[in-house]
Amino acid sequence: MAKILIVDDIFVNRLLLKEVMKSLNVTCLEAQNGKEAIGIITKEKVDLVFMDIEMPVMNGLETTKYIREKFPSPQKHTPIVALTAHNPANFFEDFRDVGFDFLMTKPYSIEKIKQAIEKVLTPI
Repeated sequence: MAKILIVDDIFVNRLLLKEVMKSLNVTCLEAQNGKEAIGIITKEKVDLVFMDIEMPVMNGLETTKYIREKFPSPQKHTPIVALTAHNPANFFEDFRDVGFDFLMTKPYSIEKIKQAIEKVLTPI
């Protein structure tokens, strides 16, 4: 069973993702900001991260960059899906440069969530 970390400062957003993932037979962990996410990834093997971009304490770009640069393998290669309400065209280079594997814009549908999970967790 895949273990997915949901990182978002807004409780309702985390709740929505958790509800969708119940039907996908995955285990969900939650963090309210990037600092909490780093603490969880330090202690737990996580298969996939859904990372909001705008959060207090440590935002999604900073957190993803930290994971990619500071963590050893295999943690630093954990797939990370960016969650944003912004136009991705305005930030595409930033997302790519810090190491996101996939980008999902809000509002997201159940189908988009499933596609993101399948895309990053299915070996090529």
